[in-house]
Amino acid sequence: MLVEWAARVVVLATAVGAATTSRRSFLPLGIEPSEVPEDQTLYPDPGLFDDTLDALRVLQDAYFQPWVGTWPSAIDWTAAVMGSHIAGTLKSLSTGPEVLGQDQVEEFKKKENTISLYFSQLIGFYFGQDAFSLRNQAFDDMLWVVLGWLDTIEFIQEYSKTHYDANRQVVGSMEPLRNQTWHGELWSPAFAHRARIFWHLASTGWDTKLCGGGMNWNPRLTPYKNAITNELYIAGSIAMYLHFPGDTNAAPFGVDYDSELPSTPTASEWAPHDPKYLAAAVEGYVWLASSGMTNDQGLYADGFHVSGYKPGSNHTQCDQRDEMVYTYNQGVLLSGQRGLFEVSGRVEYLQEGHKLIQNVIRATGWDLRKKQPVDDLQGLFPGQLPPWHGLGRAGVLEDACDLTATCSQDAQTFKGIWMHHFTAFCAPLGELSRQPSKWGVHAIEAAKKDHISACKSYLGWLKHNADAARRVRNLEGKFGMWWTVGLLRSITTTNIQIGPGTLPKMDGTVDYRNEGVPNDPEWTGHPIRQPKSFDGLHGPAQRPMGEPSNDGSSSAFFKRDTVYPDPNDRGRGRTVETQSGGLAVLRALWELS
Repeated sequence: MLVEWAARVVVLATAVGAATTSRRSFLPLGIEPSEVPEDQTLYPDPGLFDDTLDALRVLQDAYFQPWVGTWPSAIDWTAAVMGSHIAGTLKSLSTGPEVLGQDQVEEFKKKENTISLYFSQLIGFYFGQDAFSLRNQAFDDMLWVVLGWLDTIEFIQEYSKTHYDANRQVVGSMEPLRNQTWHGELWSPAFAHRARIFWHLASTGWDTKLCGGGMNWNPRLTPYKNAITNELYIAGSIAMYLHFPGDTNAAPFGVDYDSELPSTPTASEWAPHDPKYLAAAVEGYVWLASSGMTNDQGLYADGFHVSGYKPGSNHTQCDQRDEMVYTYNQGVLLSGQRGLFEVSGRVEYLQEGHKLIQNVIRATGWDLRKKQPVDDLQGLFPGQLPPWHGLGRAGVLEDACDLTATCSQDAQTFKGIWMHHFTAFCAPLGELSRQPSKWGVHAIEAAKKDHISACKSYLGWLKHNADAARRVRNLEGKFGMWWTVGLLRSITTTNIQIGPGTLPKMDGTVDYRNEGVPNDPEWTGHPIRQPKSFDGLHGPAQRPMGEPSNDGSSSAFFKRDTVYPDPNDRGRGRTVETQSGGLAVLRALWELS
């Protein structure tokens, strides 16, 4: 079995491109890379670190309930994403005081207490997460679970190695503490087991009968090969290869393994760095790259249907693309690209990741060369909006639903997801998991430097977004959804001017993430399958458009006429999901600074 998977890795990796042999720039012509002289040190803004911690505090104090181990107002998949945000912020917190040059012993005590507090809440979430419900949801929901616990494991591994390594001088002088491991390592086996179970559950969504491959989105709906599920499969698979520490618990919990996976798993088969995870990541990447899922701006559209699909039909090509563009569809892939580079040393993965980031930045209306928005924001009169550029306006990342306050619970999570994976992509690159040949070492090291230099070139845009997000906090420190309004002149709910060019073109789009799944056979099959119960947009099946949710609301709820002076109090208002977005953009700026 392992030999077959290893052979697939070689074949698929060859299909992606030749090994790195020369240095490349990751920036377009005319954009100078950002470089810091070797004799100069950058000192991050301590106020930014404080704001990031405050965003984390509000996220947990206002929305997390320790006695139930979850964020009760979140839905299952958005709660899984909250776990990723907490784990990521703990990684940042673990190095924050040292970067700021604060006293080591005293700051270690404060830091350890804070990290233990929020890590204990992640432990609570392990028990509060409705794992059995998630097993029956869509494949993307399952893969958010995988990433969430792998993010947590990655934090545990890094923190333990950095602060509790046996060969490292311990804080203080108590010799008996020298060889103690961090207590968080006790939880890695449980987290790893859940990640492994959910990866294998989700992997059954890989299908070669339609569209030549790719992950299906939802097993209960008409086949739909969408960007997010495939990006999650790539990112989750390569993360399993890199960070899954192995699993000695062979209990399958009823997993229905497909024919390509072990039918009677034993503990010995769940070792770390299993080549089947690498093969899955590469295979998924090759398929997505050739799927034609990007539009003329280089952004990922939402996904593909097979027109006129009928079971058993000879027509199996993905030929009907939903042109809807969401921010998170441009983000998750970045983690996958970084992970694939770490394994292979192939610069193409970094090159394609930077190109996607630059496409996103351009689609917000930001000029990387001039380091400013393409539109004159100072010339706007009160209530006037700059034009829509594809994924934002005024140089700020934005989803199409932000302006109209029609964002669902799903969409309120999207920008934070983009920022989380952008941060992961732009983190400094360490040693490759597989050492390159001697002739490739210099090229790899050059690529690492070019990578960081290119990421630093995004700092102006990132700070612009973080400043916008900071300005939409209310007096309680809660972030709003629509960051852009923080930079615009005197925008209120009563004077917003929606004119030509201010709204995205919706031709060929189905905004099912905000309005629900269309109540027709193309999406739900025939006859139409009506779920027995709903939980927002994530019940046993997706809610058709216009169907009420379990609180009696429908998509019309988001368009109610009640007037709020603050545009970010419209619609769903400030939520755990919007707070995670604010936390993610501040953390991104901190890490890149």
